[in-house]
Amino acid sequence: MGGAAGCVKPEAGRLLPMPRKAAQPSVADQQAAPGGAAAVDRALSLLAAFRPGAAVLSLAELAERTRLYKSTVLRLLASLEHAGLVQRSADGRYALGPEVARLHGVYASAFSLEAVVMPVLRDLVARTRESAAFHVRQGEHRLCLYRVDSPQPVRDHTRPGDLLPLDRGAGGRVLMAFAGARGARYAQIRRDQVAVLQGDRLPELAGVSAPVFGAGGELLGAVTLTMPAPRLDAGFAGPVKLAARRITAALGGEYPEPAT
Repeated sequence: MGGAAGCVKPEAGRLLPMPRKAAQPSVADQQAAPGGAAAVDRALSLLAAFRPGAAVLSLAELAERTRLYKSTVLRLLASLEHAGLVQRSADGRYALGPEVARLHGVYASAFSLEAVVMPVLRDLVARTRESAAFHVRQGEHRLCLYRVDSPQPVRDHTRPGDLLPLDRGAGGRVLMAFAGARGARYAQIRRDQVAVLQGDRLPELAGVSAPVFGAGGELLGAVTLTMPAPRLDAGFAGPVKLAARRITAALGGEYPEPAT
């Protein structure tokens, strides 16, 4: 575990004990910011230890997750608690503090979903040369919220603002699958974390879609690649899944483990 290092110096006619050498680098040391401050990296690694399913952690759990000495963790927690970024509960465990909520409010007020989604869609189109869109559920339909057209002349002509069926097409199937729809088709999509379909909405079209999740683990939408059916390539699944993960990460979310 990483921790604060010290030197052996004489004090009152005796030598101080040599500090223990870290058995392995801390998470912060392994992911240190180039040119950054080690103490800040370590404090941020503590904040990163909190996540859905681990919102309240003990000192031992924080030390284990960050691979820092408990003494180091306690010093960092004192500063984080003073800043309101963590708070200590009555049982001695720790959780994120109210300052995190305030910062989230500031972030959300200045946040533009379009600024996150559109660059990823453009990259996906540049890589595949097919049309890419971001769909969200709207009642019993799905809304095409953002779209980047394929550079190829033969393509489908869905536009931002169009409402499409929720129960047909790759994007709709993904939204239904991760909203808990039952059936073998939807179970398979949850296992694969992608839908690759041909002729599901229109006979001449094919689509590849993957889910996008928010900071709280909620389903936000789906990244969908569409093309004429003859141009469907099973290899598109990888870039679509990567695009969905990029948006999820940019929104502060984490991808769930594949369903079993």
